[in-house]
Amino acid sequence: MSQDDNGTGKGLLLGLLAGSVIGAVIALLYAPKPGRELRADIKNKAGEFADEADEYVKLAKTKAVDIINDGKRRSEHLITEAKKRAETLLGDAEKILSDAKERVEDVKAKTNRTEKPRA
Repeated sequence: MSQDDNGTGKGLLLGLLAGSVIGAVIALLYAPKPGRELRADIKNKAGEFADEADEYVKLAKTKAVDIINDGKRRSEHLITEAKKRAETLLGDAEKILSDAKERVEDVKAKTNRTEKPRA
């Protein structure tokens, strides 16, 4: 049994050493960078984000201009159509008014003919 105890102890010690080495390597890989490197990384990332934001703003401006121009075209079209309809309605109204005046004149003329002054 002493060989089994000795083998288990060696395995345990070997596992502990291997775990310590692996842990140390992982710790070094994930350790924070020195201040200079960290600031440089932050500056680079900030520059990348700023560039992306500029591109997004340019795209948004372009889309906004397109939407505004489309709105202007549509409103101009609606105004033109409204003017045409208003002109048509005014023309129809003038014709109706003119016809009404003629009928009134006809009625006046007929009443004047039928009503002859008595002497």
